[in-house]
Amino acid sequence: MRTCLIVDDSGIVRKVARRIIEPLDFEVLEAVNGQEALEQCSKAMPDAILLDWNMPVMNGIEFLRELRGLDGGDAPKVIFCTTENEMPKIQEAIMAGANEYVMKPFDEDIIQSKFQTVGLI
Repeated sequence: MRTCLIVDDSGIVRKVARRIIEPLDFEVLEAVNGQEALEQCSKAMPDAILLDWNMPVMNGIEFLRELRGLDGGDAPKVIFCTTENEMPKIQEAIMAGANEYVMKPFDEDIIQSKFQTVGLI
């Protein structure tokens, strides 16, 4: 089964995302910050990552830059999911290696559409 790592410091966001992603035939893993996510990716690289920007310890953009430098870190499809909506932030995320970008709040249709766009479903 394919895996999706949800990286967000909000338990509510992780719960909502899990309810949307699990029915798409993904095993869902969770991390509360970028450092925890990086540790999980070092053990087993997920197929997809739904990534928040603003988190304590290590934020999303720092995580993404570290991830893309890991052996196999170019493989996961990374979808930023954040309240950051300024064009320079979106460009920064794409330049760092994000495959797609979703604005919060999101719903089932948006997540499914983005997963389809990056070839996950």
